[in-house]
Amino acid sequence: MKTVLAIAATTVSLATLYPVWSEAGLDAARVPSVPPGAFALADASISAGHREPVARAVTLAPSALTEVVQKSCAATCHSDRRKSGDLSLATYDVAKATAAPDVSEKIILKLRAGMMPPPGSRRPAGDTLTQVADALERAMDLRYAAQPDPGTKTFQRLNIAEYERSVRDLLTLEVKADKWLPLDTKSANFDNIADVQMPSATTLDAYLDAASEIARLAIGDPKASVTTTTYKLPRLASQWVRAEGAPMGTRGGMSAVHTFPADGEYVFEVTLHAIPTGQLYGSDAPFDEKVEISVDGERVALLDIDRWMSQADPDGMDIKTPAIPVRAGAHRIAAAFTQTFDGPVNDNIKQIGHSIADTQIGSEQGITNIAHLSSMAVRGPYNPTGVSETESRRRIFTCRPTSPAEARPCAEKIIGQLATRAYRRALTPKDLQSLIGFYDEGAKEGGFELGVRTALEAMLASPHFVFRFEELPAGARPGARYAIGDTDLATRLSFFLWGTPPDEKLLAAARTGTLSTPAGLAAQTKRMLADPRSEALATRFAAQWLRLQDIDKVHPDALQFPDFHEQLATAMKEETQRFFSYIVRENRSVLDLLSADYTFVNEALARHYGIPGVTGDEFRKVTYPDDRRRGLFGHASVLTLTSHANRTSPVLRGKWVMEVIMGTPPPAPPPNVPDLEKTGDAKEGRLITTRERMEIHRANPACRSCHNFIDPIGLALDNFDVTGRWRIREFDAPLDTKGTFYDGTEIATPAQLQQVLLKRPAPIVRNFTANLMAYATGRRIEYFDQPAIRKIVREAETGGYRFGDFVLGVVSSDAFRMKRAPVAADAPNSSH
Repeated sequence: MKTVLAIAATTVSLATLYPVWSEAGLDAARVPSVPPGAFALADASISAGHREPVARAVTLAPSALTEVVQKSCAATCHSDRRKSGDLSLATYDVAKATAAPDVSEKIILKLRAGMMPPPGSRRPAGDTLTQVADALERAMDLRYAAQPDPGTKTFQRLNIAEYERSVRDLLTLEVKADKWLPLDTKSANFDNIADVQMPSATTLDAYLDAASEIARLAIGDPKASVTTTTYKLPRLASQWVRAEGAPMGTRGGMSAVHTFPADGEYVFEVTLHAIPTGQLYGSDAPFDEKVEISVDGERVALLDIDRWMSQADPDGMDIKTPAIPVRAGAHRIAAAFTQTFDGPVNDNIKQIGHSIADTQIGSEQGITNIAHLSSMAVRGPYNPTGVSETESRRRIFTCRPTSPAEARPCAEKIIGQLATRAYRRALTPKDLQSLIGFYDEGAKEGGFELGVRTALEAMLASPHFVFRFEELPAGARPGARYAIGDTDLATRLSFFLWGTPPDEKLLAAARTGTLSTPAGLAAQTKRMLADPRSEALATRFAAQWLRLQDIDKVHPDALQFPDFHEQLATAMKEETQRFFSYIVRENRSVLDLLSADYTFVNEALARHYGIPGVTGDEFRKVTYPDDRRRGLFGHASVLTLTSHANRTSPVLRGKWVMEVIMGTPPPAPPPNVPDLEKTGDAKEGRLITTRERMEIHRANPACRSCHNFIDPIGLALDNFDVTGRWRIREFDAPLDTKGTFYDGTEIATPAQLQQVLLKRPAPIVRNFTANLMAYATGRRIEYFDQPAIRKIVREAETGGYRFGDFVLGVVSSDAFRMKRAPVAADAPNSSH
């Protein structure tokens, strides 16, 4: 049956689609008539231009489609007895698909990915499975048209990254909020999902501590007491080359931006690495070494290193500077070694990238060893003399009282301007009155500046800064849909695209009401995507979706991979972020994520990949010389985070592709199945390969069903070693990467894996859209979101799946622009 739904100038009655609705299990007698132009509730806030998708031809009757599900799925994996994936389809009826919408969407996902029935099972002939998917999608999309649900959430709390960016925007002050705030909990891949952001008493105390310290640093503290801040250098960092931010002509060491609370004298202290017996690591260096201390690139101290120093000395491995005068504010500080030589060394063994892979060799002959920094500390201020002008103070003090009578009006102006930006909305008289009360308390104790500082502290600790409340319209019925206000929409859009509070242009569009119009929303979205701040989509959204943070959990074995070090790992992550940012900036197809023949590398990463002609620390776009590397599957970041420290893991790599790229995670292993790691390392006097280890594991029938999906995907990537370098042998045995993809296609290389995945792009682009929508809305994606996701994908397909079309689709969706009013009588009211 083929049904074409047209939205025309005349009133459309969904009752005319009774056959379709009947198949979907809906009662046509309860189908409302809808005014011209859109499916809508009486509420005028429905998304403009919402169109019902054109239904596709389905030649099989619902009963025949149900029989297909029963024979192909319920009779095998999804019976009441087996319940594979904790799902039984024994009573599932295609004609009543909407009665079990969550189950129907699960079936659609598996069918579109080609994963049902599983490998080895009999598959219905022809396009039978496609017809099942088409029929289910049509029913679910029609259900959404009649019963649209934008979802709901209570509020969002600024996570660590958003808090840091908000402080920077408000006060031009760089802070590391993880010094005070607990680690963010992740849900659905992201750290901004509301359902795990309910604050505890401990969390609220942490925000209070952060507010107090940030206000002190921003304004300065002429009475600051002596404190010590320590910066530690990761052991994995290589110290052969100049540290980022350190002066030219230095090597190793570290650099950081430190905020000094007052003008005064500060002592810098460095700690050096020792060998196991307590002597200096690098005591046999060819030249005597020195540590240079610099502030904003200018040398302020030069410390001699005693090559005979020891942990047994009174000061141990610590070296201190005399007291050094430094002005208040943020300054780039560095502790680095002066460069004593350059070029190749004449060693008995090859120099390795990880310069301190083993401290035992730190005093051996025949190997060039050099001193290594372990940490840098700043202690002070001693003898504070006041607070100089800083960027933060210039941002805060937009006026200065010249008499006591001018103090309070000036304070009201300062506090009003700051609070309007901090609260991301217009202030109410009550807001201002409350903050002025804090100013009065501080001013009474310590004068005008302490009063402003006290008000700023209260502002940063306020729920209106820490939480992102969205106002519930007066009279909103429980369970009813409503459009969020323009100001709240501006905040949603800005944190989605920039990870920061809205700028003045966006707030101006909200104030005039143009932001909530389709044209105004699209115009602001395009403007923001073109802005450099949209790099947050790479560093925030893509980094979390692709799980780039997991690379920090993998420390490749230094004996097997001695050239892996901290800077190389950072370059790996930056490659992927720059790659994604390029797709955003150039509005490329999201399928470039798998098929791109280009990437971004610096000299170290290019050397790691074997790409010639790249020199220097700057990243630049390069074209791959062959098809070994294409898209994300050739990125060392992905290949390393899906490995173990001492070997590759086709299981982790296959699982990552299924979960992250396809959105079809394999089920958890059944209980009492032996772990793959318990498979022996050797057989018949030789080390077994990763493939042999996997085949031993798969011999267990309980493991085989899932590994039939996972292993061929991961094996196709096994030519890449733990750190993403290309290889053709493992333990001196030729690699065997051949496998059969679950659709029957033989694959053995990354290029073949890419090709087989792109034959069926639907699950890939739908999963991408689902993750983008979850990140944008700050809530988990539910079954009722899938029709909107399919609509976004269909519209993006016409333009070649360009990134900007997905963003425009998400921000114009009901899920982004609207909410469902809470039903519970005691739900929190988020009105201001």
